[in-house]
Amino acid sequence: MAPSSEYSARHLSVLEGLEAVRKRPGMYIGSTDSRGLMHCLWEIIDNSVDEALAGYGQNIEIILHPDGSVEIRDDGRGVPVDVEPRTGLTGVEVVFTKLHAGGKFGGGSYAASGGLHGVGASVVNALSSRLDVEVDRGGKTYRMQFRRGEPGRFSDSGKPKPTASFSPFVENSELDVVGKAKRGVTGTRIRYWADEQIFLKTAKFSYEELQNRARQTSFLVPGLRIELRDERRLAGTPGAEGPVSEVFHHDGGLAEFVEYLAPDAAVTDTWRIHGTGTFTESVPVLDEAGHSKITDVERACEVDLALRWGVGYDTTARTFVNIIATPKGGTHLTGFEQALLKTFRQHITANARRLKAGNDKVEKDDVTAGLTAVLTVRLAEPQFEGQTKEVLGTAAVRQIVSKVVEKELKAKLTSKARNDKQQAAQLLEKVVNEMKSRISARVHKETQRRKTALEGSSLPTKLADCRSNDVETSELFIVEGDSALGTAKLARSSDFQALLPIRGKILNVQKASVGDMLSNAECAALIQVIGAGSSRSFDLSAARYGKVILMTDADVDGAHIRTLLLTLFFRYMRPMVEAGRVYAAVPPLHRVEVVTPGSQPNEMIYTYSEAELYRVLDRLESDGRRYKEPIQRYKGLGEMDAEQLAETTMDPRHRMLRRVNIEQAEEAERIFELLMGSDVAPRKEFIISGSERLDREQIDV
Repeated sequence: MAPSSEYSARHLSVLEGLEAVRKRPGMYIGSTDSRGLMHCLWEIIDNSVDEALAGYGQNIEIILHPDGSVEIRDDGRGVPVDVEPRTGLTGVEVVFTKLHAGGKFGGGSYAASGGLHGVGASVVNALSSRLDVEVDRGGKTYRMQFRRGEPGRFSDSGKPKPTASFSPFVENSELDVVGKAKRGVTGTRIRYWADEQIFLKTAKFSYEELQNRARQTSFLVPGLRIELRDERRLAGTPGAEGPVSEVFHHDGGLAEFVEYLAPDAAVTDTWRIHGTGTFTESVPVLDEAGHSKITDVERACEVDLALRWGVGYDTTARTFVNIIATPKGGTHLTGFEQALLKTFRQHITANARRLKAGNDKVEKDDVTAGLTAVLTVRLAEPQFEGQTKEVLGTAAVRQIVSKVVEKELKAKLTSKARNDKQQAAQLLEKVVNEMKSRISARVHKETQRRKTALEGSSLPTKLADCRSNDVETSELFIVEGDSALGTAKLARSSDFQALLPIRGKILNVQKASVGDMLSNAECAALIQVIGAGSSRSFDLSAARYGKVILMTDADVDGAHIRTLLLTLFFRYMRPMVEAGRVYAAVPPLHRVEVVTPGSQPNEMIYTYSEAELYRVLDRLESDGRRYKEPIQRYKGLGEMDAEQLAETTMDPRHRMLRRVNIEQAEEAERIFELLMGSDVAPRKEFIISGSERLDREQIDV
């Protein structure tokens, strides 16, 4: 049947109440996969957090039940149970069935909150096959039940199920009194089953996301206790073997949050910045007759910021509006970054001569290198871009945040206090070094572009390069010492294997500044040879070699040099490690020459540990085979001849390599800081605690 060209008012569909939510769920929760499922849960949790944020209640409990339902309990004031005069419905029914209804519009119940559009609870209700809500208030426990947003009663009296028979209210809905509450006890308990007709079968509640959100919220609302319990016994979760429970409770607030997030050693202490500002906003307000009238309202915006700089170059910035995370930023983040850049430019310009900054201007990336910051703003009725609240849109917040941060940061950088003065000097030096590093990388890149084949190479003279230009097959061996270099040159395949010798132990870059690293000959040569830059300017696609292989001696000094090299890669060329392009060669420790009868040449067996050597010797003795004494013990790569080095360490057909991976970057960063950082006390404690397990006989002296 051909579509009609007629189009009139009778063709329009009017979706009322919660019908619109079920028809177009993506408009309200973003998607119907796990992300949308989690968004529904955040809506309910945020309502409980808003109560704590307003000073009512200190405990929230989140339970993931085995039947797929989730339960949220709090000790807030409880959803109102009295009758709302305009609708004639109880407060519970209004909150869970009416869109754009709640206690966050009038301004009398919440000064600042996360749920602002008044659709959270009602949307969750509409997208649930069953929702039960119980409220403790006024010495009584009230209950109301819903099926896909419709109020009524389920017939089950024991274990609740969404498939139980349901009787909707026909004329007047009722809020049942199901028990007594202790005097002074208030709170709300909500349990719901996500509707399988709406959500994909693959949608699941993420325990890891719940952990992160609970931890984050406990930092943002000091004193709030959040208990998370998983009873699902799902494979791959902490509760796979049985019910698991975690409690998140922090009194330190944003400063403690920053210390938790910070991935590196500190250059500054954690600085706290507070401030407030006001702005006028035109909003529609209902008069007594119910008519909307545009009215100018004065709003207050509270700014709370914790920040610190570390020795690294990664930036970790978390922003929040009230208690809602804004992962895509917004006007508050823009104001923060604007103030940072303006303040540092002013101070570096004023101290350009002392800092040797020249006439170049610092950029945002120079200032935010190594920065860990948590910024939260609190204001009534903020404007978000969309129901998912990922971007703050209130324009006036940008200027307020900018002024507060600029004023307080300027006071920190110009403080006469001895500790502040020292930290400010170190911070300004770090920012200038980041600027110089960026400019140096840019100049180097432009030089490489301009260079022609006739102009020759600017690579270090000690590099023994390979002939191949194929990045996929080429390998760079970083060789310990010039003595090993001579043997390695004879052992390598010059078609695809390049050699770069390093002399002694390179700079410990975990302690050194960017400027010290760039001025160190060995570090600079290595970065130049790889050809992809360093820090933020590192471009993995520009790397000249497919593999970088650290070839050091199989002794304590070799292990130390390898650790120093890995520290350099981890801090300044981390994408190489993350891409699995950094390897450690595994040279043998021993060579056993097995006597072969007759005129045949003797058999050579290489072993890589003491345990392996003893196993080989035991096997030879049990087979009745003789071997020459003494067994050769390699102290270094230079003791091998070219044939032996090629066979054991360099020839891809026979060698063994260990790939260096970063499974958990934050844990790796912590270990690097412990073993290589400037803070001696934790390292001393680590060494003492592990001394009992050390066998003195195994020390290679």
